[in-house]
Amino acid sequence: MSSSASSGPRDLNGRVVEQGRLARLRSRLRPRAESGPLTLGERVEVVARSEDDAIASSVALEASSWRADDEVILRHHVEVPPDRQADAAAVAALDGYESIADERWGPAPSPRAEGLVVLVLARVQLLDAMHLSQERSRMASLGSRHGGFAREWAVLQRPPG
Repeated sequence: MSSSASSGPRDLNGRVVEQGRLARLRSRLRPRAESGPLTLGERVEVVARSEDDAIASSVALEASSWRADDEVILRHHVEVPPDRQADAAAVAALDGYESIADERWGPAPSPRAEGLVVLVLARVQLLDAMHLSQERSRMASLGSRHGGFAREWAVLQRPPG
């Protein structure tokens, strides 16, 4: 699913939500910078992140500057063998994740394990602690099934103001 292929606000599972008449009217009355749904190509900043598998999602989000009412880009770094990268990206795409091959959010991370590559996966969605935990688990499973592991996650949002 490409970010340009379907637009609109996202739900907690990253799916586009149809807007009613009132929501469309409100979006027209808001300032231009806030009016549209978030896309993977926008300028965003990291508001929460962790490499620690043991940290609870609720704890990580509570300690962050995450704004619960705003859409986020949920980004995962998954390390997999090079010959499994395309398959892992295809499986993640079934859940609306895109493989990011450029450096829009900074330099691409280097793999930590010999013989693996870093697959950067991202999607736009609303977020809460339960759904963050669900997605972290999904990425851990994806990495494991493809001979690798989930290394890090990050929540990105538009700068406030």
